[in-house]
Amino acid sequence: MNKITRVLLVEDDNKLRNTITDYLQMNGYHVTDCADGSSALYSFENDAAFDIILLDGMLPDIDGFDILRKIRETSNIPVIILSARESERDQLNGFHLGADNYITKPFLLSVLKEHINALLSRINQPNDDKTFLSKGALKLNTVERKVYLDEKLISTTPREYDLLLFFMENERIVLSRNTILDSVWGYSYEGDLRTVDTIIKQLRKKLDRHSDYIVSVYGIGYKFEVEHEK
Repeated sequence: MNKITRVLLVEDDNKLRNTITDYLQMNGYHVTDCADGSSALYSFENDAAFDIILLDGMLPDIDGFDILRKIRETSNIPVIILSARESERDQLNGFHLGADNYITKPFLLSVLKEHINALLSRINQPNDDKTFLSKGALKLNTVERKVYLDEKLISTTPREYDLLLFFMENERIVLSRNTILDSVWGYSYEGDLRTVDTIIKQLRKKLDRHSDYIVSVYGIGYKFEVEHEK
């Protein structure tokens, strides 16, 4: 029997919240819906069984980005921002705070469902390879989805982990932004290519003195390479 996906939906617009809830539940999801930030944080902190969070960026009591910041203090649960904020600055801020995806309103419910499925399928994908993948100072536990740098555990969002794993599995191969989007975000993803640059900027910051593992290739994209440290 397939596991039922549990969704925490945070949306203050009653009509939209009910529409999303009804659609997802008709498609086999279990949805807990909240109309404000306070109830969302209460549900999150008192129920550890959610698989994904759909978070409105603008709420009446607590800003959605502040809620995301609070969630990322304790959890790497996948989070998709649903927001009327369309500016590049807002979208980049969402990714910087740890969002795994950012969907601007209005959107198609079928597209939202595909975003959810694509994100969860990659995160839950079984890995039959060795438990650990090591490159230079980096080591990934592919079963527990944990990242170690110089033998110390570092915090990564699910999207950052997926991108880092993809890089390490394709060491020294030049990868275009489109290739990265298709492989890490999925073919159904309709976001901006700059999304890749944003997540890579975050990864480089976390890699600290090893940030040059991720090499920019002018006019094309990126490659992962540790050979220059040998």
